[in-house]
Amino acid sequence: MDDKEPSTAPDDGAYIKGLFLEGARYDRKTRKIAESQPKILFDTMPVIWICPARRDELKQSPSYTSPVYKTTERRGVLSTTGHSTNFVIAMKIPSDKPEEHWIGRGVAMICQLDN
Repeated sequence: MDDKEPSTAPDDGAYIKGLFLEGARYDRKTRKIAESQPKILFDTMPVIWICPARRDELKQSPSYTSPVYKTTERRGVLSTTGHSTNFVIAMKIPSDKPEEHWIGRGVAMICQLDN
């Protein structure tokens, strides 16, 4: 994850940008999720490289599995899959704290902020 724009497409996967982190911030120095700054509700996430991989091939490291929602409402109609229609995907963010810490703060990534 980096703030600069990639100049070429990745060999595998895709780069995404424009996500916001609610309830925490992404510390660019440590490259991990961190506590929010006072009075700042949302933090812009850097460009993220999404690369397909098998679960058993993933490197195990401390992380928080953050839900990604379309809007800040975090709710929608339940679909046939049992997920909200507002839910997009779950993404792992590197962390030095246990998942319970971030779950208690209601941390999630958002695709679109309210006006």
